[in-house]
Amino acid sequence: MKGYLGFFLLIAALTAYMWRDTFDPESVRGARVLITGASSGIGEQMAYHYAKFGAQIVITARRVDALKKVVQNCVKLGAQNAMYVTGDMSDPADPERVFKYAVEKLGGLDFLVLNHVGNTNVELWKGDADHVRSLMQVNFVSYVQMAAAALPVLETSGGSIIVVSSVAGKLASPFVAPYTSTKFAINGFFGALENELAIRKSNVSVSILILGLIDTESAMNKIRGFTTMTAYPASEAALSIIKAGATRQKEAYYPWFHYFTCLINNIFPFMKDILISSLSAENMD
Repeated sequence: MKGYLGFFLLIAALTAYMWRDTFDPESVRGARVLITGASSGIGEQMAYHYAKFGAQIVITARRVDALKKVVQNCVKLGAQNAMYVTGDMSDPADPERVFKYAVEKLGGLDFLVLNHVGNTNVELWKGDADHVRSLMQVNFVSYVQMAAAALPVLETSGGSIIVVSSVAGKLASPFVAPYTSTKFAINGFFGALENELAIRKSNVSVSILILGLIDTESAMNKIRGFTTMTAYPASEAALSIIKAGATRQKEAYYPWFHYFTCLINNIFPFMKDILISSLSAENMD
């Protein structure tokens, strides 16, 4: 009995150490930040947090009117500088164009925050390979393009690449096959890139954020009728992303317990089969 108690105390201590908050808001004051997918949802909330911390921000997305409103709010919240540039990440020319605009306006870059996602439905896959291909361009290839453009600039500043991913990139999830495939690709590529940067002794960090279900309007509309999972606040998710990037964590989870969700799945993969069987029964009736 004492042995089990000691083991659980050790796990509790390690957990507390792993998730201790070492973030200093001053570490991002004046920082030059490019945030993609920032016209709404998590990206918009990240822009507001960075603004409160006094960062210099360029945001991008497709909708110009929404971007203008976010920039106005950022200025009111205390951003040292706030600008926007429209960009469509389905266009292979736009990732580099957007990046060059941000670097030109900010005079360099400290944080590249890759957050944008393309539109996809929550449904059984119907064999549409073209949709998977186009979603890969938006959700994955454009991330790689921006990272490639950013690395020389971030080497100069000792900056960071912050990659917003998902539990769906750790657990193969039904009803979102195209989406989950892009998130697996993100986790694989940027995990490998982080290792390669370490081998090169680069001063650029890569932080991958594994998010659970977040209560953005887009997500809530899509998952209605497919799950009863609790959705967590976009503002809290955004702050956890900023903290992980600023403290140069290699991988972080929000909510935190999804670390154990993924760990348990790796140890007991059959449990996912049981869950999927129950989901199938509910959604195929």
